[in-house]
Amino acid sequence: MSVAQRNARIDVLRGVSILLVLFHHFNIAYPLKDTVPATIFATPVVQAIARNGNYGVTIFFVISGYLMTANTLRRWGRLDAIDARRFYALRAWRILPCMFLLLAMVSLLAALGGTLFQNRGFGEPPLPMWMTALASLTFWMNVLIAQHGWVNYPLGVLWSLSVEGVFYLAFPVVCLTLRRPRFIGAFCLLFIVAGPLYRLAHQGDEGGFLYAYLACFDGIAIGCCTAILVARGTHPWISTRWLQCMTILAMALLYLCWPISRSNVLGVTAMALGTALLLAGASGKTVAARSAGYSFLAFCGGLSYEIYLFHLIVLGLMRTAIPPITASSEVKLGLLAGYLICSLGVACAVARFFSRPFNRLARE
Repeated sequence: MSVAQRNARIDVLRGVSILLVLFHHFNIAYPLKDTVPATIFATPVVQAIARNGNYGVTIFFVISGYLMTANTLRRWGRLDAIDARRFYALRAWRILPCMFLLLAMVSLLAALGGTLFQNRGFGEPPLPMWMTALASLTFWMNVLIAQHGWVNYPLGVLWSLSVEGVFYLAFPVVCLTLRRPRFIGAFCLLFIVAGPLYRLAHQGDEGGFLYAYLACFDGIAIGCCTAILVARGTHPWISTRWLQCMTILAMALLYLCWPISRSNVLGVTAMALGTALLLAGASGKTVAARSAGYSFLAFCGGLSYEIYLFHLIVLGLMRTAIPPITASSEVKLGLLAGYLICSLGVACAVARFFSRPFNRLARE
């Protein structure tokens, strides 16, 4: 999606999601239960905000499915007219350059002796670096994590790229085989039904209900179906302020009231459906930023891919320099601010000098 075509509302939604992920990962490294925010708002409130960062990834999945389908319809007019080679090329140019850069940075930091950047064994010999690199590039990092745990601190985030990558590989094949939107929608419905059933069958297994393909495909499938329905025309009531506000409120209550370990069976589906309603309400609208907060969230959303890939490098270096056990409550708040600023700075640099030039090259 070019800058001129960006939808500010979708970028705001992505911005909220990536900040939830960042806050979640920071709280794991530097627990905020003894800090000033926990004193002001109470520790359970801070923990409620921090514990469910994986729901932010669910929102990303829905947006990915929506944009993948909507952009296909915009470029080729019909799903069955998709140019598979062009689709794969565009996805590869967007995904792989940053992934290669991430792998190179992690490998270098590991070679320089950074413990957090090396593979970990969790009671068994650590996996070789080539295996985690191969799993990253061939979209089965989620399988590796399910089998061996979070095998590499900064590379673990690639589990979600594995889920999306497999769906991306299948999407043109499904479109060209099933051809009609209603058949493609029915195929997506199979994943929407299978998702909660799979998560129900894997309760107690984090690798199953959080990271497995079938545990996550329903979010992407809901995004695809939303784009198909929007292309047919949306009813005006979907965009009404009261429905959009009620949807946001329901999503916030789900996020804050139950940990994802207890709510994931139907919670992931509910969060995905809420995101779908927000996307449908935002379709065709490129509303300009109306406040500094809105602008900041849209800015973060535009950099969400780069932030997501590289933020654990920032946090890993921070944990190496200042081990969490030595950080006082005051230091943690300073680290949180520095972590957010540095993550955004690294993402800006990567986007400006690396990913965006590659993206432009792919579209020439």
